[in-house]
Amino acid sequence: MIGVGKIKQYSNILEKPLSKGKQEVSLSAFTFLFSELVQYNQTRVDNIAELERRLEDAGYAVGARVLELLCHRDKGNRRETRLLGILSFVHSTVWKVLFGKVADSLEKGTEHEDEYMISEKDLLVNKFISIPRDMGTFNCGAFVAGIVRGVLDGAGFPAVVTAHFVPMEGLQRPRTTILIKFAEEVLQREARLG
Repeated sequence: MIGVGKIKQYSNILEKPLSKGKQEVSLSAFTFLFSELVQYNQTRVDNIAELERRLEDAGYAVGARVLELLCHRDKGNRRETRLLGILSFVHSTVWKVLFGKVADSLEKGTEHEDEYMISEKDLLVNKFISIPRDMGTFNCGAFVAGIVRGVLDGAGFPAVVTAHFVPMEGLQRPRTTILIKFAEEVLQREARLG
């Protein structure tokens, strides 16, 4: 029969549906590219804080794009409007797309109402990194903190996001905690919404 199995012709590339494509990137390719990103920025800074800031800025751009992609693909262009909703979205959906699994934990800070923490025992960006002694507390998790900040800012939840090492008993490497401190306006909006 003629016409059976014929592929639909699109007159415009914008009418073509987005395919999900291949969902995984080679771990070795990612590690190579990420190490090059770190080395490139390391040669252009004078201290560790500046290097972490540059990694965070690179992650911010990734986070903004990830939010757009996931909102379009999975949520029909809808975004979260509640604080716990966006935190759950980052903790589960974003983390799963980026790292292939849900983050180890999402916790609310005990000292401050505006602080939340996402913890990961073995964060991918810190997994294959060996830090020289002269670099002290350098944390490549700043890149992931930038991704989280990009997602939150794009969704309308401005926050200061930082990465920290937290030593764990029984583990050789410390876990990485992404600390999220929301702006006051976010908390006021959340209180109004009830």
